[in-house]
Amino acid sequence: MTTTRENSPKSIVAGIVGLLVLLGALAFIGWGLWLAYHPAPVPLQGQVEAQTINISPKISARIATLPVREGQAVAAGTLLVTLDSPELRAKLAQAGAVQAGADAKRDLVDVGARAEDIRAAKANWDKATASAELADKTYQRLNTLHKEGLVSLQRNDEAQTSYKAALETALAAKAQYDTALTGARPQEKRAAGAAVLQAAGGVAEVDAAALELALKAPLAAEVDKVVLHPGELAGAGFPILTLVDLTDIWVVFNIREDDFAGIKVGAPLNGTVPALGNKPVRFVIDTISPRGDYATWRATRQSSGYDVRTFEVRARPQTTVEGLRPGMSVLVESR
Repeated sequence: MTTTRENSPKSIVAGIVGLLVLLGALAFIGWGLWLAYHPAPVPLQGQVEAQTINISPKISARIATLPVREGQAVAAGTLLVTLDSPELRAKLAQAGAVQAGADAKRDLVDVGARAEDIRAAKANWDKATASAELADKTYQRLNTLHKEGLVSLQRNDEAQTSYKAALETALAAKAQYDTALTGARPQEKRAAGAAVLQAAGGVAEVDAAALELALKAPLAAEVDKVVLHPGELAGAGFPILTLVDLTDIWVVFNIREDDFAGIKVGAPLNGTVPALGNKPVRFVIDTISPRGDYATWRATRQSSGYDVRTFEVRARPQTTVEGLRPGMSVLVESR
């Protein structure tokens, strides 16, 4: 009887402890089930991006100098790259020679015949006129003798033909003299002027290409990445370096359409930037567009349902955020 009395309290304590353990296990299981059906909301994460500008040449050339470095802030008009192109220099000399030739030809057409050529044409005309007058007098004398029967008809006809030929020669010499006095025809002058304009256009084209040998910053920005270096050959249209405009900045979120509650253009988003010490920033959605990749589609169920597509949502900060840079993450806890 004594042993039974001593063991009774121990049995009671053990029963209580066992009951408490059972209740704790049940509570833990219940808590786990509650968490399973009520998961913690996952924050919406986005990434900061900014406008980038590729600095590319219009022609193929070798890089001569590159006076900027990555991370350097540059003002609008700052010299970024100088290029060297012997081929372009040769084309410039060729275009200049073509223009000089066209200018000389136009001047020659405008001035007309030289004074010596005009005097020579005048002399030929005078000579032809004198020959025509002599042929006329000879024909008149022979014609009178022919009428008196002293000269044959054949001799008379020959004198008449010689006179007509001399007269035509005089007219031709007069036309040549008039041409020398008048100069080039209007059509020739217009053609010479057009050739000058064409040559000037070729020079302007080469000059415009030569301006591209010095590439300057189109706006105030920061050098993001240098792709090519001095001594390397840069192809036409291939970027030598890229600039990033830190004043044109936004955040990109990839959101599935089944998580689109409150997402619309103009809607505000309150986010934090971990890289800036969880600094709160207010954004406004300004663009919503579907992602183009097929991988953004996702079935809602394996056996049935509809496909869920992912959209790219862009939001811009309402105020300038000091230190906000491309690549930083932005977290949005609730919308």
